[in-house]
Amino acid sequence: MISEVNEFLTGIEKTAWELRSISDELGDWSHKGKRVSATGWMLTKLVADYRAFGIYSAFLTRKKSAEVREKLHRRNARRFYDTSVAQKGAFLKLGQMLSARPDLLPASWVAQLAGLQDDAPAEPFESIRAVIEAELGPIAERFRSFDEVPLAAASIGQVHRAVTRDGREVAVKVQRPGIAELIEHDLSLLEVFLEAMKGMLPPADYPTITTEVRERVRGELDYPAEAQSMTEVARFFEDMPGVRVPRPIGELCGARVLTAEYIEGEKITTRLDGASPEERSEILGTLLEVYLRQILEAGRFQADPHPGNFLVTRAGDLVLLDFGCMRLLDDQVRLGYRELVQLFLAGDRERLAALFERLGFQTRSGRPDTLQAFAGALLDGFRQAAAKGTFAWPTREELFASASGVMAAAQDDPVTRIPPEFVMIGRVFGTLGGLFQHYRPQIDYARRVLPHLFK
Repeated sequence: MISEVNEFLTGIEKTAWELRSISDELGDWSHKGKRVSATGWMLTKLVADYRAFGIYSAFLTRKKSAEVREKLHRRNARRFYDTSVAQKGAFLKLGQMLSARPDLLPASWVAQLAGLQDDAPAEPFESIRAVIEAELGPIAERFRSFDEVPLAAASIGQVHRAVTRDGREVAVKVQRPGIAELIEHDLSLLEVFLEAMKGMLPPADYPTITTEVRERVRGELDYPAEAQSMTEVARFFEDMPGVRVPRPIGELCGARVLTAEYIEGEKITTRLDGASPEERSEILGTLLEVYLRQILEAGRFQADPHPGNFLVTRAGDLVLLDFGCMRLLDDQVRLGYRELVQLFLAGDRERLAALFERLGFQTRSGRPDTLQAFAGALLDGFRQAAAKGTFAWPTREELFASASGVMAAAQDDPVTRIPPEFVMIGRVFGTLGGLFQHYRPQIDYARRVLPHLFK
């Protein structure tokens, strides 16, 4: 454990000096240089705190040491949170991703970073107006009315409610000014930062993870592609009761502006907080079914399933939003993941091991034990549901016990290669798992799950 902490801290120290070097090259008055300096200073504070604790803890009882360590985790997680909010861009995205990974970070870090899933600070409207009018022309000529206060603000863009000249209510998503250049810069910082974090995280195929995150974040800047994805997802779900997807308004879209029909609804967590157990199970059952259908049937799924991307209408329909972070699966891969779930439920370990290899997974030893531990962490709930008929998400204690088992297996026999699409599949079910763990719905397995596993 001491060697792992030392490796982590050495990595952070190295990264801090690399960032200082980059900052010096950019110049003290460069905006990018200031961003790099802020990140490096935050990392330096983490190093100082953890180094000091390593010495101080030697003079404490085990109980007192644990209390001080927990306080230290909370303080450093807050520093990371504050830097993520201040930096916005890709750095905020990183914090959001980490907040959905209790298997990777201490519980106090996960709890602190969970706040990053909520709205980001809004951009001043004059900046937003400039982007809209550069893309579409004067707002007054394109819209009858336009709300200057955003409905929601995210790391890359924000959404405003408006009414078109012909009277249609719409939601207008606008990229933050200069965000494309900032994202490219932050993605470079991301790679350096993950290199520093590796000593704290379980061994894994981090080059693949970094590449996949790069591609998905860049994809969120491509609003024309997002409009096309929105259209295709709306078409796919148009015959599924209880699911709604807004359609884009082509003449009011541009490279940095995406306008779509407005659908009234509450944020999913707001609705779930006030719902009965039966309504919670219905809403979350629909959400689970939506993702099973996207991954196992459509081969196209929205890979950023944080609560802000789902609404629930007054009638109880689930509204899907934000299709910038999409992942496509070809038919061979899509069918392979369906077979993976089927074989796991059947307990066919021999064929499961061969399928892992065919899908592109690989461990250092070549044995499938670590991969089967990961599969167990993801799919044990489905296996139990197959026997009981009702799917109940594991408790927090069960989740952390499962994550601990996965981390132990990964330490003994690390996963050295994972297929890129699995990075985003893992992100999806890691995030959804947080919702399910909190609200503990009872899902009708035969109705919601089984048809999509054997269709």
